[in-house]
Amino acid sequence: MNTNPTYKNIHNRFELNGVHYSFEDLFEIAYSFVKEGTPHEQGIGDFLLDWIHPSPEITLKTSGSTGAPKHMTFEKQALVQSALATGDFFGLKVGDSALHCLNTDFIAGKMMLVRAMILGLSLDLRPPGGNVLAHSDKTYDFVAMVPLQVANAFNALDRVKTLIIGGAPMPSSLRQKVQDTHKGAYETYGMTETLTHIAARKIKKGIDVFTVLPSIEVEQDKKECLIIHAPYLSKEPVHTHDIVSLVSAREFHLRGRSDNIINSGGVKLIPEEIEKKLSDIIARPFFVSSQPDDTLGEALILLVEGEMNTEALSEEINKLSNLEKYQKPRAIYTLPSFVYTENGKIQRQASRAQLDL
Repeated sequence: MNTNPTYKNIHNRFELNGVHYSFEDLFEIAYSFVKEGTPHEQGIGDFLLDWIHPSPEITLKTSGSTGAPKHMTFEKQALVQSALATGDFFGLKVGDSALHCLNTDFIAGKMMLVRAMILGLSLDLRPPGGNVLAHSDKTYDFVAMVPLQVANAFNALDRVKTLIIGGAPMPSSLRQKVQDTHKGAYETYGMTETLTHIAARKIKKGIDVFTVLPSIEVEQDKKECLIIHAPYLSKEPVHTHDIVSLVSAREFHLRGRSDNIINSGGVKLIPEEIEKKLSDIIARPFFVSSQPDDTLGEALILLVEGEMNTEALSEEINKLSNLEKYQKPRAIYTLPSFVYTENGKIQRQASRAQLDL
């Protein structure tokens, strides 16, 4: 294999549903998917047509979890370099089997295709809903899933050698189950702006540090937010709103987002840190936010999806020994349903707005 492949260098071991396609062959399968495929295949076909287009650039859509979705343009070569970095980090080999079960409208689904084409993987396609491992008893060397897919396919995860999980926070109960049963599972950190993950951490007791992929380094700004140096993305660093604690230029602890911080009586609260503790006792979708308060300025509140006994939940929260006094919600609200992005992430502001506080 060429050590510096371009987007046109489709690996001669690349397979899609058991059939090899060269760069020139991709038009045929892409056109077929767009015209006659399932919705999942149509998304794949659209991306493949973009990939074989003569333009060296490609336009991607963000998820919209922290604001309105937007479109960003990248060099296709950047996606190639991202795929190579993933291959190096996880030790993927030519001919390894992989499963594509993500929405190709977003970067995670697109990058699974790029990895397969560039690294020479044998890729099977499955729609993203339900149990994505239920179609056969086949084993896979490499699979990427979102937490809901992991939960749905949990009893079959022994057929996956390396599993990467991203797209949304993992409930602590699910993380514990995966930790106890799967030795090759990783949580990933990334976004559209970084062409999916730039770091990962193994889901294993005692490991809470993300390690970055090859050729990437990180630092903090004055607000303790992560700055990413990835030469294949751009000459300029990527500035994020994610609050971290640095371990080194290649390792960090993820704490939460700066735009979610709540200032309650002069105490800065990071919702994600509180949610991690609350997830031990709340199994359904939830998040913490704030409401105006004459004394504190902002008072911490908890929003839970679906009907439940909020008084009983409040009693359970008060019993949590790892929750500081100022981390306990002043009020608990339930909503019939949260507002979600297209790829399943909770839209905090839009969901909270339903309360009309």
